[in-house]
Amino acid sequence: QVQLVESGGGLVQAGGSLRLSCAASGSIFSINVMGWYRQAPGKQRELVATITTNDGSMNYLESVKGRFTISRDNAKNTVYLQMNSLKPEDTAVYYCYARSYRSYWGQGTQVTVSS
Repeated sequence: QVQLVESGGGLVQAGGSLRLSCAASGSIFSINVMGWYRQAPGKQRELVATITTNDGSMNYLESVKGRFTISRDNAKNTVYLQMNSLKPEDTAVYYCYARSYRSYWGQGTQVTVSS
């Protein structure tokens, strides 16, 4: 089992920045990918960014490229999402994600960007 605990959401004005953190615990040796998804009201959950735990390969949602950066600290078993130049359309609940032989999800953290 893997447990994921997120932090760092909040309310920010358009153009501002936030950093999300996700700390993993439990069977972390089995994790091969970590990342972030988001879900806005009335919309499907979508992948925002992922990073592999072995070679650090990253993947981003097209609309966040150049604004968001995913990173990892293997020593702390933590993944970060640095979000810059935030837009109102980035408003959503952001979920941490980890994949081993199955998928794991955090509880979600609200990000609200005001115009």
